[in-house]
Amino acid sequence: MKEKLEKINRFTRRELKEEEVYLFDVILCDNDIDRDMECFSDAALAQMQRLFIGKTGIFDHNPKSGGQTARIYDAQVMPDPQKKTADGRPYVCLKAQAYMVRTAENAALIAEIEGGIKKEVSVSCSAGKQLCSVCGADRTESMCSHVKGRTYGGKTCHIILDDVKDAYEWSFVAVPAQVQAGVTKHFAGREEQEMEHAEQFAKQEELLHRVETELRAEVLQLCGREKSGAVSKALCTAAKKMDLQELLDFRQELLAQKHGAPQVQLAGEFGADVEEYCC
Repeated sequence: MKEKLEKINRFTRRELKEEEVYLFDVILCDNDIDRDMECFSDAALAQMQRLFIGKTGIFDHNPKSGGQTARIYDAQVMPDPQKKTADGRPYVCLKAQAYMVRTAENAALIAEIEGGIKKEVSVSCSAGKQLCSVCGADRTESMCSHVKGRTYGGKTCHIILDDVKDAYEWSFVAVPAQVQAGVTKHFAGREEQEMEHAEQFAKQEELLHRVETELRAEVLQLCGREKSGAVSKALCTAAKKMDLQELLDFRQELLAQKHGAPQVQLAGEFGADVEEYCC
């Protein structure tokens, strides 16, 4: 999370904390043929990976500032070896990580994203080349005779968008041109999960060790105050071997004895020895 916050805070006026931000992953676009019979080239996806970092998320490509809702802080080109495009090429998508600042106003939007209601997205960018998939002609320079959606020699004509010059924004939409584009679920990888669990376990172990050390010192102090000679020595020896739960029970009984409760009676591994001295 620290690395993510560092990337996010490149776009903020003050450093945001983990509890202030809502993070989600979103597939911006891919190299598959979309509903408009167009697709991005693999090279275009690599170009957009850099261009979309820092770009804002809005609604329905409406450029009004009041619609700004999120911002991309990182992006990766992600191949999926288990998928193919409609024309049989290896599937690749552009996956981005976006953040929102948690506010009362966008709580409902966050709930809709979490609930899968606000999911589909569309991108707005400038492609320098629009290549015909049949003959390779660049339609930004001259038109060819091939029509999108028609089949020529067993190949369906579509336009390949290449040489992306700029990325403008990405939007939540009802029906995106690209079928796969949208908010995705994020599952941490096994290594990341194991690392997080190890860090949490280490912190808990450190805290328990600190508590046990301080509790043992307090119990030993109580043993020295309440008894003297052989009795005190025996109690201290027993306390040094106790685990955390035994120390807690022993401390409770010593405090009870100090305030006039019945004499200390210990059960378990050290019970017989201590009871002999106390009774």
